[in-house]
Amino acid sequence: MRISRLATVCAVICLGAATGGCAALDTATGPAALGVSNDINPRPREAIREGGNLRTVVTAFPDNWNTLETDGNTVDTGDISYPMMPRAYITDAAGRLTINHDYFTDIQLTDTNPQRVVYTINPRAVWSDGSPITWADIASQAHALSSSDKRYLIAINNGFDRVEKVERGIDDRQAVITFKQPYTDWRGQFAGNAMLFPKSVTADPDSFNKSLVDGPRLTAGPFTLESIDRTQGRITLARNLKWWGQTPKLDTITFSVLDRTAWAAALQNNELDAAQLWSISDLATVKMTPKLQIRHMPGNLWRHFTFNGAPGSLLADPALRVAISRGIDRNDIARASQNRLTADPRPLNNHVYVQGQQGYQDNSLPYDPAAAARELDALGWKLQGDVRVKNGRRLEIRDVFYDDQTMPQIAQIIQDDLARIGVKLTMDVRPSQGFFSDVIIPGDFDVCQFQFSGDAFPISSVPAIFAYHPDDEQSNFGRIGSPELNALIDRTLDELDPDRAIALANQVDRKVFEEGFSLPLTQDPGNFGVRENVANFGAPGLASYDYTAIGFMK
Repeated sequence: MRISRLATVCAVICLGAATGGCAALDTATGPAALGVSNDINPRPREAIREGGNLRTVVTAFPDNWNTLETDGNTVDTGDISYPMMPRAYITDAAGRLTINHDYFTDIQLTDTNPQRVVYTINPRAVWSDGSPITWADIASQAHALSSSDKRYLIAINNGFDRVEKVERGIDDRQAVITFKQPYTDWRGQFAGNAMLFPKSVTADPDSFNKSLVDGPRLTAGPFTLESIDRTQGRITLARNLKWWGQTPKLDTITFSVLDRTAWAAALQNNELDAAQLWSISDLATVKMTPKLQIRHMPGNLWRHFTFNGAPGSLLADPALRVAISRGIDRNDIARASQNRLTADPRPLNNHVYVQGQQGYQDNSLPYDPAAAARELDALGWKLQGDVRVKNGRRLEIRDVFYDDQTMPQIAQIIQDDLARIGVKLTMDVRPSQGFFSDVIIPGDFDVCQFQFSGDAFPISSVPAIFAYHPDDEQSNFGRIGSPELNALIDRTLDELDPDRAIALANQVDRKVFEEGFSLPLTQDPGNFGVRENVANFGAPGLASYDYTAIGFMK
């Protein structure tokens, strides 16, 4: 799991019995198991025509183009940035890793006591101004993410708080990272969503926090930014003329900025070539439109219900949060929200691993409204009419989420569940722009809903989200944690044996449930509408895209 966040989970879903168009539509087809395959219409380069513009979509313009910074650490910003920025590893559909040789000729764990990793940079790798990518870029990013200077508004330290030093190797094209503590997910420090940025971005807190607010500067991918058109709502990437690797098949990639409710219609009207589908009506629109097809693979995005346990807040008591959690029927949420979007709707039962990923197991607390009621009574929250009260304070909590058509319906299910145990849930709907910077990061909620994104480096994000350090909150938006959980997370990060690290990560997950930190709800069904002649793009599962191979078939 990575930190990347998605503020929108928009769909028109069928609740209860399927009727009308919902009943007539077959469930999406395609590969069923994450970690086994993907559904991207794979084609060799010789089958792809030269040129063309891939038209896809995001929900909002980035608040910050630095994906390492709290405001920039969103799924949309990541999707736009991946074709432009360096990452150390390529991931296949099973989550297996290979070195990304466009950027690094070799990456080696050379010692374990102390742990030492040597990155040898491709001598051809340059930033978009022609300047070389060097060890200094790696060293600068390591310092920025180390948590040693709290002025850097980092979303995740990504293990760099465990780094003792970064040194120049045999030349400027080699970096030697020496750790003061072991770090199990060391391969993910410049991979997944943790892209490498130039030292001009990470050199000081002001540039880290502010220099990319209006757009990227130096990039180093097969594509670079061509234009940002806020009037038309479009972001266009074009081939990077300084790119040293395989020439991209596409000329450009255009991201339209649209509300999710408009995505399927934009596909139907030939305004987009690819977009994720969030509802039965979206699936029906694609199925009935010539030259469009549904590509399906369970996704790595997952929806959750996160509590605010900051000191002094209504939900500061972990026992109260756990009692409320026991009163929420996540099976009902899965059935209602994913009926006919996936063949087997079920809740996600792990905070670290997604279903289909090595390490996934059910560590959840059972739904038990009777036990929830007893626990609330024992905590002194007594029913007065329909709502529980303690010391004159009503047990009324505010659920904050992005303004769309699905979140309120899911909130309605939770509202009904909690009403049965004497907890009143009110809905606080906010606009998408500024949702994280103005609402979630400052903690303006009792509970909130959005999505996290999993990837091949699930342990990397655990300390940023689930460890609690009041002077370094990172992405622990609910300000929840304990010394015991912090210590267990540290033990997990210390473990270099992969199997033992997985076992410890599952102990962390169980403890997160027991803290009443959050409830994972459902994993994204992974349905995409794609124009049938688009190759090497669609439902990727755990795999990373090869942006040089995406294109239109001859």
